[in-house]
Parts: sequence; structure tokens; C-alpha cells
Amino acid sequence: MVKMLRCIVVLTALVVSAHGLDNGLALTPPMGWMSWERFRCNIDCKNQPNDCIGEKLFMDMADRMVEDGFKDAGYEYVNIDDCWDLKERDSAGKLQADPDRFPSGIKKLADYVHSRGLKLGIYNDFGTKTCGGYPGSLGHLEVDAKTFAEWGVDMLKMDGCYADVKTMPQGYSNMTKALNATGRPILFSCSWPDYERASKIQPDYKLIAKNCNIWRNYIDIQDSWDSVLKIIDYYAQEQDTLAAVSAPGSFNDPDMLIIGDFSLSVEQAKAQMAMWSILAAPMLMSNDLRTISPEFREILLNKEVIKINQDPSGKMGKRVMQETGIEVWSKSTADNKLAIVFLSRRTDGIPTNYSIILQDAGATSDGTYEFVDLFTWKSLGKFGKRDTMEVAINPNGVRMLLGTPAKTAA
Repeated sequence: MVKMLRCIVVLTALVVSAHGLDNGLALTPPMGWMSWERFRCNIDCKNQPNDCIGEKLFMDMADRMVEDGFKDAGYEYVNIDDCWDLKERDSAGKLQADPDRFPSGIKKLADYVHSRGLKLGIYNDFGTKTCGGYPGSLGHLEVDAKTFAEWGVDMLKMDGCYADVKTMPQGYSNMTKALNATGRPILFSCSWPDYERASKIQPDYKLIAKNCNIWRNYIDIQDSWDSVLKIIDYYAQEQDTLAAVSAPGSFNDPDMLIIGDFSLSVEQAKAQMAMWSILAAPMLMSNDLRTISPEFREILLNKEVIKINQDPSGKMGKRVMQETGIEVWSKSTADNKLAIVFLSRRTDGIPTNYSIILQDAGATSDGTYEFVDLFTWKSLGKFGKRDTMEVAINPNGVRMLLGTPAKTAA
């Protein structure tokens, strides 16, 4: 009888371990807005009341998401990044929001965001301090998880500054347990594989996927086209490893969308949108939705491009061709359609005409596909997998096409 009971205990533990992070969240890549890339650690609310990390900024962004169509397009998280709290915990050891910048408190802010039909995300760090020097969660995982749940937080981004990288697999896993123990569904965004990569430690992506809904694995994005390309290069280099763990509930995170900020042209903004879509990446904007130009808003609200990103298969697309400044990425969708991205890195001032046999771009159907350009909504006609397609791609630009097998074409 004792041996039987021991077997039952062991089997139960194995089942729980196999399920991992089973919180029912991020079945498709999460979409929303995040403060960091655009507003950083600006805490000067006296001189910059509209642009500092304070409750007004997040309430403004929630309003714009609802009133300007972002919520209807699928964007739902409003995420506070670093520098929101005081530099010390309260007498009970709990984190506390800066009362000058968040006079109503995080709970009231969460209530406001929820009243707009959106969700609130917050930031903390696994180490002793956040990257901005605010209190970290090391030694306080359970109390912080409970605090976030009590406040009504819906997403947690946990960074990894001021921490021993070798302790992260166990430490982040402990935070997963602490979040699950609260009983509140909180989407968990981890940074642990990025810190392992930087320390030349091979991340265990199976373990990461069991404990995190999304995870950063490469450098922070900056407001530049060069930064976007560096991230794309990393994803191409590691695509077989990363694609193997991209699935409903667990997604690689190449960092924020910088569309509508200061540096990207319209063509480059389309390129980032298309690439993040085909990578099945979280669509977390970091921009000023109050002042964004209409052409960039239109890119972010492109429902056909978003639909590829939100494909229920959770598949990450892969690069299938690279030559003379042009690369081709593709993925098949859950309903057997074929999404293709033609990305140009060329800067020679004129569009590049590029030809490819569709079979080389991932076409498998023995019938024909009817292709549509997802940025112009124009039909390109019908092609079989052995046919050659030619497209013109603008310098530093993109063409994103969707092929529907002819027998299921609308």
C-alpha cells in the first residue's frame, strides 16, 4: 500500500510538471501597448506631466486604444514598464506605487483600464533591483504575486537585472507557481532566456515554455531600423530552435513594435508589422497613441496582417530564402493558407523585382492558390506551387501576401 501511494504521488507530480504553465492565457500572441521604448524611465511629472510614467499616461493610452480602434483590432493590454514604484517597500514588505505619479494607486488604475474593456500589465524584476534601480522580487516572489493579484493585474513582465543568471530557471519557475497560486489569471512574460543568451548559457526552451507565456530572448529594441534588422537576423539564425516552441500559450518575444515613433519610415513600419506578424510575435506597441500619424495608425490596425499574427496554430514563420538584399519568410496557417513576406534590405532607391517558385516559398497544395497583397488588398491572381511569382519590393520595404487554396477561396 505504501509503495502504491508513493507511485501515485510521483505520477501526480509528473502530470503537473508536464502541464507546466497551464493558465489558459496567450493562446494567440498577446496584443497591446507598453511604455518602455517610447517613454523609458521618465519620472519628471512636474515638467512633463503628459509623458512621465504616471497614471495619466496609462489612462490616456487606454482611452486612445478604445476610441481609435485598437481595442476592436485586438490590442488589449496596457502595460506599465519599469520605474512605477517607490525605491523602498512598505512596512509589510509590499511594493508600493509612487504616490505622486500614481495618486490613485495601481488598483484604481486597473479598475479604470478594466472599465474600458482592457487589461493592465505591470513590471518587476527577478533580481534584487529592477534595471532602473527600483525594488526587485528576489526573496519576495510570493508576496509580490499576491500583491499584483490583489491589484487586479492581468500581465506581469519580469526582467532579470541584478540577479544570478544561473538561478533563473528555478527562480522564474517559482514565480510561475506563485502567480498560479493566487488564483488570478496573470499572463507571465519572462526575460530569463535573454540573460542566459548574454551569459553564453543555452536556454532550455522546453522548460521556459512550461513556465512562461511569452519570453524575451534577444536585445532590447531601440528606435531604429538597424535595431529591427538585428532582431530579425537573430530570429533567422535561431529559427529552428525558436519555431519548435512557438505554440498556443507560449511565444517568443522579439520586443516592442516601434511603429509611429521617430525613426521608421512608412515602408520600414510595414516591414516590422509584417515580420512580427509572420513570427507569431506579441504585438506590443510602444508609441504615443495620442499623436501617432494616420499612416502609422493604419499599419497597426491592418486586420488582415493581424489575422496572420493571431493564427490559432501559433506557428512561427521561417526564412526560406535569402539573396542580394532580399529575403523570403513564410508560414502555413491553421486553415492551410500560405503567408509569405518578401523583405528588402536594399537601399539603391528603386523597387527590386524578385522572382520565386512558390514551392520554394512553402507552397504544398497540388491545386492553385489565389494570392492577395495584405497591404494593398489587391489580387495577384492564381498560382500553382510550381509556378513562378514575381513581385516588386520597395527599398527597406516589404510585400506581405496571403495565398488561399483555390477550392476554399471566398
